[in-house]
Amino acid sequence: MANEPRWYALMERGSAAATGPSRSEPMGIVFHITESDQAPFEAEQNRNLKRLGRDLLLYARSKRAYHFVIDRFGRVFRVVVESDVANHAGHSVWADTRWTYLSLNASFLGVAFEASTRTDEPPMNQAQLHAAKILVAMLADKYHLSPQNCVTHAQVSVNPSNMRIGWHTDWGTGFPFQELGLPNNYESPNPALSIFGFEYDDSYRTATGPDLWRGITSAEEQMRESAAQHGMTLTAYRTSLQKKYRQAISALRERSGTEEN
Repeated sequence: MANEPRWYALMERGSAAATGPSRSEPMGIVFHITESDQAPFEAEQNRNLKRLGRDLLLYARSKRAYHFVIDRFGRVFRVVVESDVANHAGHSVWADTRWTYLSLNASFLGVAFEASTRTDEPPMNQAQLHAAKILVAMLADKYHLSPQNCVTHAQVSVNPSNMRIGWHTDWGTGFPFQELGLPNNYESPNPALSIFGFEYDDSYRTATGPDLWRGITSAEEQMRESAAQHGMTLTAYRTSLQKKYRQAISALRERSGTEEN
């Protein structure tokens, strides 16, 4: 499916203004779980499995929800063309060593695994793992994606209304980064905390794993050190970072409107 053409403005890390260049190619990948209806992955369930897969693809197509879906048989389906935006990340934050990314629908590709966290089965089977390894390698080579920008939905999703991370928590634990040839990005300091002062609640802690919390701990330590360097209490410094987030969102919207006109 076609959707809106991809276009977004880069933001220099540490800045509250959209001062970087505009881009039309993706900078990373966000990995998702579809949380769709499941049947046991057994031979006698083949007909049901195929029906559920078709239903998922029709839904994803109607919502323009992802760029790629990997079904439970390991088949890769392109849903939204790579040149266009997919509706997969919503309110979201990530950053690499140079740029900060907000609202990752445009700047990142969305790759979803047909799976559910509401069953006893692992979210990813061997066929999906094999397909994902090939897909990630292809996309990384095609778009020169940085491995540090290949992350899970639970790492990037935020809720601006209460300034908490984890509006969505899919792949909050158990994502096979290393098997896909990627670094363990769970351990990367979470930029929503360290750059913009977001917080989290007990439900996020429950839905995520220890690897991810190493990244949370690192981000919180960075925030405490920065607060001390600025001669501010942690609470006051967090408030200033949250204000910077709101300014950054406004700056991006203003720039987007100006360049579209």
